[in-house]
Amino acid sequence: MNQEIHSYIQENKERFLSELCDWLRIPSVSADSRHQGDVVRAAEYIKESLLAAGADKAELCSTGGHPLVYAEKIVNPSLPTILVYGHYDVQPPDPLNLWDSPPFEPVVKEEKIYARGACDDKGQVFMHVKAFELLNQLGPLPCNIKFMIEGEEEVGSDNLGPFLEKNKEKLKADIILVSDTAIFSMDTPSITVGLRGLSYLEVEVTGPNRDLHSGVYGGAVANPINTLCAMIASMKDADHHITIPGFYDTVEVLSVEDRAALNKAPFSIDSYKKHLDIAEVEGEKGYTTLERTSIRPTLDVNGIWGGYTGEGAKTVLPSKAYAKISMRLVPNQTPDEITRLFTDYFHSIAPPSVKVKVTPHHGGEPAVTPTNSIGYKAAEQAFMQAWNKTPIPMREGGSIPIVALFERVLGLKTVLMGFGLDTDAIHSPNEHFGIANFLKGIETIAHFHFTFAQLQNETK
Repeated sequence: MNQEIHSYIQENKERFLSELCDWLRIPSVSADSRHQGDVVRAAEYIKESLLAAGADKAELCSTGGHPLVYAEKIVNPSLPTILVYGHYDVQPPDPLNLWDSPPFEPVVKEEKIYARGACDDKGQVFMHVKAFELLNQLGPLPCNIKFMIEGEEEVGSDNLGPFLEKNKEKLKADIILVSDTAIFSMDTPSITVGLRGLSYLEVEVTGPNRDLHSGVYGGAVANPINTLCAMIASMKDADHHITIPGFYDTVEVLSVEDRAALNKAPFSIDSYKKHLDIAEVEGEKGYTTLERTSIRPTLDVNGIWGGYTGEGAKTVLPSKAYAKISMRLVPNQTPDEITRLFTDYFHSIAPPSVKVKVTPHHGGEPAVTPTNSIGYKAAEQAFMQAWNKTPIPMREGGSIPIVALFERVLGLKTVLMGFGLDTDAIHSPNEHFGIANFLKGIETIAHFHFTFAQLQNETK
């Protein structure tokens, strides 16, 4: 079967890539209401792709927002069932001037596909569609396969929870398979076993009741931008330790052995700095770069604005200043509690010369998946068959809030088997996805269906 899988992929790779590029051309930006029609078009495209690949049925399911695509092929109710999750919505492409090519006109160069969504998550979702097609073409499926592809992951998945609650029977499965993460490298495949949670919010600082002339009022009236910058700066000390009271109270502390195991990954700090064009790394004292980006919580400003930012000069003392702030969370921290702690602290450090407002946006629970589960063992064996290498377990710094949601509502564990690279510039200009990653992902996913079905049946 190994050779048949590999041969089918090689024979059809140009068609696979062409179809993916057609999907990437649809600007399914969920955060921008101007693209509402494009979001629906992207959902329709993946629905039709699943039907063409062999689904018995596929449908667009209404939610309180963008539609969710559901598809299935049930070959035998007695066989194990895998539920594949992904998302077809993408991040806004801004800033457009930093793209080397238009974000929704896919370009293939240096064996990579450049486009918004190429890796996150259209390219990775499409691997599952093509693995599904391959399995249907080569013979009867070894298991039942269901697909749930949503259109709101990039804006918080607010409507996913209600959909899960209403469709527990439809979504009944043995495991959830997600490809929305990365491998360590093409030479060192890995499986994600941990994700950080998220608390995302916006702050507003108001000084005078209108913009003022900075010559007339400067030095006598609080400048909200200056004040906001000072407040944000005070949230970390000289060791880059977050100063919000209670922030670290529930943080999971890993053992010396677990930290040593995490740092065994073949990570080069020099290559890391060279790729980012930075002279030095920075972060919480006492932790390595791998630890800072996986097992430690963070606080970062994602955007800050106020006053005059147009061309030329305008000597204004602004009335308001704003910032968007995200906090990545680790096991035992909850987004509701961290949001509360931040809000209380932000109000407490505001000087009387300004008024402040905190608006929570979205959040998500951190998640850790076991390495002794059938799902992990199946993924490990699938990598060994496709890559001839044993993957290493890795914790990832990003957040996929729905992993905890799946376990709470559906009672299902998730296997995070992604194939991107940290260098793929997701959420940034010039996002890309390696063609080798795309094709190897299809191969590995196909093997996963066989290995999971076999291991699951052996436990019965």
